[in-house]
Order: sequence, then C-alpha cells, then structure tokens
Amino acid sequence: MTQHRPSRRRFLGTSFAAGAGVAASRVWPGRAPAIVTAQSMRPLVPYGAQCGDVTDARAVIWSRTDRPARLIVEWATNERFEQRRSVQGPAALESSGFNASIDLHELPAGEQIFYRARFESLDSPGTFSEPVEGRFRTAPWMPRPLRVVWGGDVVGQGWGIDPSRGGLRMYDALRRAEPDVFVHSGDMIYADGPLQAEVRLDDGSVWRNLVTEAKSKVAETIDEFRGNFVYHLMDAQVRRFHAAVPMIAQWDDHEVVNNWFPGLRLDDDNRYQVKSASLIAARAKQAMFESVPIRRAADEAERVYRRFPYGPLLEIFVIDLRSYRQRNTHNRQTSAGGDATFLGLEQLAWLKAALRDSNATWKVIASDMPIGLVVSDREREGVPTFEAWANADGGPPSGRELELADLFAFMRRHAIRNTVWVTADVHYAAAHHYAPERAAFTDFDPFWEFVAGPMHAGTFGPNTLDATFGPEVRFNSVTRDLAPNRPPSDDLQFYGQLDIDPTTRALTVGLYDVTGRRLWTQELAPEG
Repeated sequence: MTQHRPSRRRFLGTSFAAGAGVAASRVWPGRAPAIVTAQSMRPLVPYGAQCGDVTDARAVIWSRTDRPARLIVEWATNERFEQRRSVQGPAALESSGFNASIDLHELPAGEQIFYRARFESLDSPGTFSEPVEGRFRTAPWMPRPLRVVWGGDVVGQGWGIDPSRGGLRMYDALRRAEPDVFVHSGDMIYADGPLQAEVRLDDGSVWRNLVTEAKSKVAETIDEFRGNFVYHLMDAQVRRFHAAVPMIAQWDDHEVVNNWFPGLRLDDDNRYQVKSASLIAARAKQAMFESVPIRRAADEAERVYRRFPYGPLLEIFVIDLRSYRQRNTHNRQTSAGGDATFLGLEQLAWLKAALRDSNATWKVIASDMPIGLVVSDREREGVPTFEAWANADGGPPSGRELELADLFAFMRRHAIRNTVWVTADVHYAAAHHYAPERAAFTDFDPFWEFVAGPMHAGTFGPNTLDATFGPEVRFNSVTRDLAPNRPPSDDLQFYGQLDIDPTTRALTVGLYDVTGRRLWTQELAPEG
C-alpha cells in the first residue's frame, strides 16, 4: 500500500522550470514574450490542489487562484513527468470565486498518476503561477489490495483551526493511513456555525480559533459559502492530504443549515437575513460544486448521487438524502411518497439498478445519514419530528422507513450480497449489525452499518436505535455519560477504514481515533 512521494523540492524545481520555459517561449501576436519580473504579477495558488471522483480512466482536479487565470494541468505516470500530457482547463473568474476544475480523461487504469496544476494569468498571458503538485491512483481493472477511509463533520460546534493545538489533525491521520480513496460522508463545512476567537475549555485553558470573515457569521451569500470551503484549506495538513488522496464527496445538512429540507423557513432564526433555506441551499450547492472536485453529471449538473467501481472487488455507491427529501415530519406515514419521501423515486430506482448491475464483490453504500439511529428534529405544531430514516417506534416500517424496506426487499429478491453501509452525522463511531430475526420487518438479508466521525467537531454521546430493521450495537466509541460537545483536544475524533484482501476477498473494517489508534475491527468474509 505504500505510495512513494516525490521530493517536494525536486518536484517544485522541475515544475517551476517547466512553467518558466513556457512563459519565456510563448509569443502572442503583436507583443513581446512575457517575462516574469515581479512576483506580484503571478497568479497565486494558496490552497493547493485537490483530486476527486477518480475512476479507472478519469479524475477531477480542482484548484483556486486569486485573479482571472486559466487552469492548466500536466500529468504523467512517473514523478519525472516523462511523456507528460498537458490539459488546458477553464478560466477561473470572479463568477466562480476563482475556482476551476479539470476532468482528466484517458488515464491508464490502476496506475499512479502524478500531476501539477498551475494558472496562467488572463490579464498577462504567459505569466504563470508556481505549480502545485499532487498524485492519486486510478481504479484498477484487476484485483489488488484496496483501502477506503471515511468520515465526516469538520469544523463544527465552534471548533475551528487552533494552530497551537495542531490544527485539523485528522487529515494527517488519514494521510498516514495511505488509502486509495477517502469518502467524505457529509458536513464538509458548518456554514451555519460561526467561530468565536476564543472558547474556554473545562480545564480552564483556551481554544483559540483562526477566524476569517466568512467564518464570523452564518453563510448566506455565495462568497460566504466559498469562504467556508476555503477555511479548511488554510491548514497545511489538509492541503497535504488532498495532494495525496483522492476524495469522493457527499453533502448533508451543515453545508447549508442544521436539519434543512427544501421549503424550510428560517423566520425564527435571527442570524439569517435570508429566510428561505431553499435559496440558501441553492447558493451552497453552487459553491460546493465550485469548491470541491465533484464530476458534474451530463443530465443533471448538480447531482450528488453517483457510483464508483474499483475493479472486481469494490464498488462505492454515494447517495443523497438532502436534495430530494420532503419536510421533516412525525415520520410515521403508512404509505410511501408524499411527505415520506427521502431518497425519492428516481434515486431509489437508480440505486436498485446500480446495485443489481454491479459485479463487484463488495458494495459499499455511502449514506450521509444512519439507518437505525434516531436523529430527532424540533417539534412542529406540537409533534416531534425526525431528521433521518428512523422514527423511534420500533414497529413495522412507516414514514421514510418504507423506502428502506422496499430497497432491502429488492436486494433480497435479487440476491444482492455483501453490502455494507458507511455513514457519519452523529459525532461518534459505531458498528451496527442488522438481522431479520431481531426485526419488526423481516424481508431482508443481514448487513452491517459502520459509523465514523466527527473528524473535527464536537463529540456527543450515542443515539438510541430504532428496532424496525433489527439493529444490534457491536461497538460504540463513547458512553452515554459523555458530556456533550467534547472538543477535538479530547482526541474523541474518529474515522473508519475498509481493507479488501485480493486473495481471500475478505473485507476488514476498522474504527480509529485521531491518533491513529485502532479501537475496533471486524473481518467479513464474502458470500458467494
């Protein structure tokens, strides 16, 4: 699993020389060749580069600059950049917050890809930024060892970057795990969570947040959402991680506002001048697609649900429990559709077809919310409402649970085996096993759900489980007497890891804390 990282000094030296050579040799009609004589003329790239949505032949490369400039990416299968290819990307303009992405094509399967990204000034063509480097490995065609890490919940509950306490340490722990891919399970930002400069801890010490203009209030404008996405990249550990590990991103509620759903009004939240959560969500989604390396679907430019085959051993299915849901209710409707909609008809049909058609041994469903854990919302009209699938009654499926019952029964009829669910959202780590002999609904095959996070946010005690699908707790990382909103300095920050052995095809699941200490593990043998 070890990946050899090229020397940064050597890499930047060769990249700078290549960039300077282009700048000196390019001649534009009617003008002399551009020669960089002042550092201020060069576009800056303060936030590095990110890679995402990698397949066996494609990858999205993202970066951001500080002025109108065009993104250019060079890539090769060796760190010397022999036989490199150069791809000219879009212009980064004010209208996109100076963000830009390139979707690389025709990459070789199962290969280590080295890339460097730079920007060419549009105001002074031929003037280039310094290059930023990165690497990733494309998905294989043949069986090989695979490692996936996942987690969610970053800079939540008032815990931002405190440089004196190591910053966003989880990203260094994830990088050291040397995964093939990272699944971000949502709450990539807390757009609804402004930061205070200082927070006093229980021991009397002070947590000192790095606070920016965008993180000093709730996000309502596109620029404020962009600023939330940029905030994490101020941490060098985060930039190093994204330069080494490709990401598969999904969203949840805090990319917009806590527990939001389409149509939600914020009339009673005095922090917001914009009262329509749907309007805020549209701005948040635009900023997310600008600021995160997500591939846009040809038929739905803002689609979040998608699938990623990783050869014969693994396929990852990303679902979206925000875009198509109806409002949060008592969640006990007796028929599907209407206010009980969560995945929605089109996404549910897509997921069924994708699972049925998959030839992968292991099918990992990345959900932004857990299945059996009860996640409550506020009372509305005197009635408790719910955020996730579960409705706390423990009986036959009702409300949003009807979509799950339909999906599980379909999977059983079509003998779709070896599925595991990974999620975050609840701010602790757990392992749940679901089985029909313990359940009120029995038309499904047993499966596992694994919970990770928070990566850098407040830690909370465990949620209660709804018995509808027969869950059993096999591991919890925290106890019920845990004081709420524990800071990252308590080391109660967690991530999950999946390892697949190409010889046995076994899947080994591990749950880890921010120090890299393994807390729990389970090996799963494949069926069939």
